[in-house]
Amino acid sequence: MFEAGIFRKLATKAIHSGELRVPQIGNYITPIFTSAIYRYPPDKSQIEVRKDKYFKYGREDNPTVRACELKLASIEGGEDALLTSSGMSAIMTCLMSFMRRGLRIVAPLELYGATVKLISMLSSMMDAKVNFVYPTSEELIDEIGRGCDLVFLETMSNPLLRVLDIPEVIKAAHEVEAIVIVDNTFTTPCNFMPINHGADLVVHSCTKYLAGHNDVVAGAIIGEYRMTDEIWEWRRLLGTICDPFSAYLTARGLKTLHVRMKHINESARAIAEFLYEHPKVGKVYYPALPDHPTHDVAIKLLKGFGGVVSFELKVRGQERVFSFMTKLKVIRPSPSLGGCESLIIHPATSSHKDLSPEERMRLGITDELVRLYVGLEDVEEIKEDLDNALRKTS
Repeated sequence: MFEAGIFRKLATKAIHSGELRVPQIGNYITPIFTSAIYRYPPDKSQIEVRKDKYFKYGREDNPTVRACELKLASIEGGEDALLTSSGMSAIMTCLMSFMRRGLRIVAPLELYGATVKLISMLSSMMDAKVNFVYPTSEELIDEIGRGCDLVFLETMSNPLLRVLDIPEVIKAAHEVEAIVIVDNTFTTPCNFMPINHGADLVVHSCTKYLAGHNDVVAGAIIGEYRMTDEIWEWRRLLGTICDPFSAYLTARGLKTLHVRMKHINESARAIAEFLYEHPKVGKVYYPALPDHPTHDVAIKLLKGFGGVVSFELKVRGQERVFSFMTKLKVIRPSPSLGGCESLIIHPATSSHKDLSPEERMRLGITDELVRLYVGLEDVEEIKEDLDNALRKTS
């Protein structure tokens, strides 16, 4: 049976919730089930995996996947969860359940670049209307007040780490009866839980902090049964379910999430403060810093500020920025975050390359901006690596 104990704290939930115990074996760790087929119709001894649903076929459900889903739902404060093959497939599957002709969507422009492209493409195909607005709580609330059906947000924006006043935005959305989907990847439930503030659905790229070791590609959707039940049908039809091995690794990563996030929160803050004082660095974007544009909202809502620090070099031009990145020895150039390794990317030519130069400049994504993810290495060694590369760049 799936572990359904009443656990109160996130750390305990992450370790015990959802684990599939087989009494005849006496296991404590959920095994990897690779079976694509199951006895159907079921007999009375079989587990009801969802309401009126049993394990039948691997494209629909899997025991290892289900165990991880129950763990995710527990730590994000949702009734149910769906695990998908990637973060983008989570967003795609989620959006498909709401897409219809004439749907009105509001979202901040400073979403992950692939998310902006996906929402734009789906809206065009479905003859839906999408308004991307400048990422401030005030502009979003004003636009939502004009009427919409769906609001898609990120708790913390990428790459400038703006923190929206999520409760106020959700309140405005619900006043016009709009559904609110929040991407909580950058924050994790350790630092913020959108469902506790009224979000209808939460999505994650489990590839990042949740799995936490840069060896998994997976996504998740968390929310109430009334919504996940319909989204499950889309996952079944689209075939976007997560594979059992990735689900196993994600569940294993979740067990150490609270420990890793504590270290990451502390290290990233130390690096942000170090870069803020460095003579070769211009602007530093990290919500814990008093001059960050959304500092007041961040300290009101968040328990921690995550592992991403974005900053501008004082040099000019992409080539010099790339030269700086090649001089790093501990930090590796790669477009991800949330794992053990510290990583760095150039947003203007990676995550936000599909935006026009004018849109990037309006958002503040300059050619001199880099996004650093601070991993689990010794923080002093990360500082030394940054200092050495910065001093050699001119």
